[in-house]
Amino acid sequence: MTKSSSSSPSDVLPNGTEPSRDDRPRSPRLWALQRLAERLISRIRPYMWVWPPVAFSAGVASFFLVDRQQWLGGALALGMLLAWVLLLSESLIGRFLARRGYSTLPRGVTTFIAQMIHQETLFFCLPFLLATTVWTSGQALFTLLIVALALLSILDPLYFKLADRYRWVYFAFHAQCVFVVVLVTLPLMLQLTTSESLRYAVVLMVIFSLPSLLHLVRPQQFKGWMTMFGLLALLASLAWVGRAWVPPANLWINGSALSPGLDTATRTPQGSVRLQTDALRRSGLYAYTAIRAPRGLREEVYHEWRHEGELMDRIPLVIHGGREDGYRAWTHKRNFPKESAGRWRIDIMTTSGQRIGVMRFTVTDKPSAALVADGSISPPPGVPGLDIRRLVPGNYPHQP
Repeated sequence: MTKSSSSSPSDVLPNGTEPSRDDRPRSPRLWALQRLAERLISRIRPYMWVWPPVAFSAGVASFFLVDRQQWLGGALALGMLLAWVLLLSESLIGRFLARRGYSTLPRGVTTFIAQMIHQETLFFCLPFLLATTVWTSGQALFTLLIVALALLSILDPLYFKLADRYRWVYFAFHAQCVFVVVLVTLPLMLQLTTSESLRYAVVLMVIFSLPSLLHLVRPQQFKGWMTMFGLLALLASLAWVGRAWVPPANLWINGSALSPGLDTATRTPQGSVRLQTDALRRSGLYAYTAIRAPRGLREEVYHEWRHEGELMDRIPLVIHGGREDGYRAWTHKRNFPKESAGRWRIDIMTTSGQRIGVMRFTVTDKPSAALVADGSISPPPGVPGLDIRRLVPGNYPHQP
């Protein structure tokens, strides 16, 4: 079969030149489809202001969809990860098209697609982080950082300036989004524990930070390569050391209680006791928590009993996900020391050191001043874990 030497307007490349015979598209239909996609994106772009509120609403709704319809939340997470694969393979697709005579998508178009995926990712994950953040800890800083990134993704002038002029910062932005989406979606899709998901998130964040370091270091010699790998190792170390500041995105407390007794058959706290030294040394104290987790997830957590900040006991317990009201588990502390008066705190922690929640109470030697632990289950106000009152230092509502 011979090739025609004539050319049509559709055979003209974006730079105004004709493709050579070897570079002509083998499939005019695919060429036309690419042109159609570019025109469609250019027409959608003026209406991009509609997408942020839609993405935010979808992100808020996704938290409740996952809570009530596990399969639907998993489907949303899977769709988002497929979108990430498409974004990350953009350069490979560009090379594939270029070798076959097709023009690659302009950077403005690919940045537009990346922006939509970033918005989808951040607003999808944000409700999970808001719900599971312990606001009196460093987790608040991490969640506020994600809020700032979400706002940046909808501010077009700043976002596109970042993408055009500061590519290494843009790739760092991208890596942070990868970290968050892996942290949230893996427990939903693969029933991985919070600790396992955190490890995968750290590894993938380091991998996707590589383009940022290439733009910074530009390794052309042995010293440059060593500097880059040293920075990657430093980033991985900092991410792992700071894991306590990362909220457990799929675990939160639905209710908690303190009581002197517990009905193991019905898993409900019983009785009442004054939080007084002598009374607690006689009866001990149960710490009851109902922890919400995705269906199919099995995870070990810890109740860490602390007196005036000092760790007294670290008791493990295993929870199973899927129960709408949370998996009911408890620990029982019997051996209160003689000097028990003062502030007590029970940190509910994952095996990787991420705080799920905290219970606080004060023990006193004076019966008249002692509060009562009566087994009343206290649900968190509003969205699980989001207690505005705890933003004020020292303002800790009593949890009986």
